Amino acid sequence: MTDRSVGAPPVCRLEPPLWRVYRGVRLAMLLDEPQAFGSTFAREVQLSDDEWRARAAGAPTWLAHDAELPVGAVTLFRYPEQAADEACLVAMWVAAHARGRGVADALVGALLEHARSVGLRRVTLDVAHANGRAIGFYERMGFTPTGREGALAHDPAVTELELEHVLA
Repeated sequence: MTDRSVGAPPVCRLEPPLWRVYRGVRLAMLLDEPQAFGSTFAREVQLSDDEWRARAAGAPTWLAHDAELPVGAVTLFRYPEQAADEACLVAMWVAAHARGRGVADALVGALLEHARSVGLRRVTLDVAHANGRAIGFYERMGFTPTGREGALAHDPAVTELELEHVLA
């Protein structure tokens, strides 16, 4: 298998002082792909600075940069109902101009490496049935369907399937 992350922009873990950068990336992703996320631009643009600071200090998030410009992000989030050794890959996004350059590989690779290092057994994600490119990418990264399906709360017409990556 080819390592697509070679030559990809560097990925670094989001540090709380960079909350404004993350806010910009998050709002850009919600505008770019509104049906790919469990929230909306209209909701998140109203969040306070304190709420953005809390997000940046909360769930581990990684940003990919091309020079000074952030071009992608991903977050590892654990829902309260999940087992202690599980978490979800959420808020995955790569800017359109940076797609196909290994950014997604580098982001997901960093997230999975972190998940292993903290002893997680499984990482799950939800992806829209209609997003064949993303499904193919996640399968190439070792994710497989769990059989669970659902729909976006803010747009029930968007159906999703759950994928999992069992960490060895």
